[in-house]
Amino acid sequence: MTGRDRDNASPTVLVIPQWQGSAARHPRRLAEGAHRLGALLPTASRTVVDIDPRPGQDHDGVGHLDALTRSLEATRTALRRTGDGATLLAVGGDCGIELAPVARAVARHGDSLAVVWFDAHADLNTPETSPSGGFHGMVLRTLIGQGPSPLVPEPEERLSTRRIVLAGVRALDPAERDFIDSEGIRALSVQALRQQDRLLAAVAATGATHVYVHLDLDVLDPAHFTGLSCPEPGGLHPDELRTALHALTQRFTIAGMGITEHAPTTDTADSDHVLRSILDGIGLRTTSAGGPS
Repeated sequence: MTGRDRDNASPTVLVIPQWQGSAARHPRRLAEGAHRLGALLPTASRTVVDIDPRPGQDHDGVGHLDALTRSLEATRTALRRTGDGATLLAVGGDCGIELAPVARAVARHGDSLAVVWFDAHADLNTPETSPSGGFHGMVLRTLIGQGPSPLVPEPEERLSTRRIVLAGVRALDPAERDFIDSEGIRALSVQALRQQDRLLAAVAATGATHVYVHLDLDVLDPAHFTGLSCPEPGGLHPDELRTALHALTQRFTIAGMGITEHAPTTDTADSDHVLRSILDGIGLRTTSAGGPS
């Protein structure tokens, strides 16, 4: 969707309550967050993916790897049942829910697709470099084709580093910083995102006409949004994020979007207000009240 089309768009919403990719202190809150965020969207277009809530076994340096493999297959199955024409909105859950949606977008659009990764973290670790073993810190690297073998996309579904724009990243591990530098991955600071033309220019420089938007809510400053799993200070104000997302929808065709890492707190009313504002800003109508679906 782009420009005026976004106002009439009715995306297919997949709620994916996966928490096993998280290394946060209270990871199960992410499943609750997926349901709560999904409940803000119209039920007619919403499907809840049947994710096994049980923990899994750690393998090869990745926490809960077998559970994540099952979740990936469940998400792929749900995606196969969606229509080809609708724009996809994937709602998590931890960032690992993005594997199947992004892979599908890459397979469909090829080099005409860029991925804008709004996130406080780059998610570019491997099992060998990850300090925690949490898969949510390896997702983007896996989409490139370098990750735990059961989760790596097929060759035609893999994302080129030339088609990535990191947006709002401010908490990097040393190995991630080295990888960004060696690959020449485009990265915009929070300050740069406040200049709308910088984001649009970075995406345009990839040569893409279509954009998949990954939104980890920890790109927001925790002073303005409390429902975060891995908060990092110095993030965007919700109004700044809304402006950046709106600018993308006006310039590029949105091939899909994922919203992840919402960990609800007791301050749910304020969090819901912020989430509605962001969703409304990109042309997604919301319901009047949130709550578990």
